[in-house]
Amino acid sequence: MLQQPIKVLVVDDSEIIRRLLTEVLNSDPDISVVGAAQDAFEAKKLVNQLSPDVITLDVEMPEVDGIRFLEVLMKARPTPVIMISTLTRSKADITLRALELGAVDYIAKPVVDDLSMFHRYSNTVINKVKMAARSRVGHSRLPIKRPVLPASKANRVLAIGASTGGTEAINSVLQQLPAQSFAVVMTQHMPAGFTTTFADRLDRTTDFTVIEAQGGERIRPGYAYLAPGGLHMRVVRRGNDLFTDVFDGDKVCGHRPSVDVLFDSIASEVGKFALAALLTGMGKDGAQGLSKIRQTGAYTVAQDEQSCVVYGMPRAAVELNAVEAIVPLEEIGSNLVEHLSARHSAS
Repeated sequence: MLQQPIKVLVVDDSEIIRRLLTEVLNSDPDISVVGAAQDAFEAKKLVNQLSPDVITLDVEMPEVDGIRFLEVLMKARPTPVIMISTLTRSKADITLRALELGAVDYIAKPVVDDLSMFHRYSNTVINKVKMAARSRVGHSRLPIKRPVLPASKANRVLAIGASTGGTEAINSVLQQLPAQSFAVVMTQHMPAGFTTTFADRLDRTTDFTVIEAQGGERIRPGYAYLAPGGLHMRVVRRGNDLFTDVFDGDKVCGHRPSVDVLFDSIASEVGKFALAALLTGMGKDGAQGLSKIRQTGAYTVAQDEQSCVVYGMPRAAVELNAVEAIVPLEEIGSNLVEHLSARHSAS
């Protein structure tokens, strides 16, 4: 048990949701709901009065919505925030905007006429609040370093895995890379529907053509392929070409899509010619797969603790000796390019 309970402020315009969240969170001895607000104005007062460790924040509220409140909060008083969102494709863009502004994670909003559903997810709610209390928020964004890799360098397949905090981390890494020199395959823990919106956003904000994989796409330089929510993705070789393969299956490390599934296929199908990066996230998904990739002679990196929202997955990889380099987020692109340049010069 923690010495001091995690102080949580619940912000939601629904009295039923406020009551349910309070009941669930107070059921854990390490958590104490210190206040509940029905709108942004009340929430602002309670933040100043109570100094909560974590805030659960409804996306949709009257007058001042959750996104506007979050934007002001992260500038004035950065605090770990978990968004309470309807996990539908129509709400995915709003939720991704919240993550961009600094929210740590999101939780499905319970359906009021099916209250039992909320209690089935009580462990998820509690675990995410505990994770948020340990997370890092409020980091200033450093200028993106965009290294240049001469066209003569060999193109490489880069595999990326991430979870909590990963949407912004993946966006940052892709923005750092010279797209023409890399073919990227990525797994981010997200539900179905959200990955479509996330891929569209990455396609707009980076130089890569970003696709939510459907299976059967030939993996080409300049393209980045994202595992779809709710399904695993792996790479398969057909002759000299690599293709995406999307499939259903059991969860691995508690996730579908799983980073380990993608990384295992990279180890077996690409081997020493691959590059792999494991970014911020809770748990250990990807650590075993990254170890397999490194054992082939491929280059592997992990995001460093200081730049992670949650230093879980990278830590697990470091502890397995699966990582050749531990790198701040804003330097991962240049690190990968420098590695390829050095390898090319030595050959």
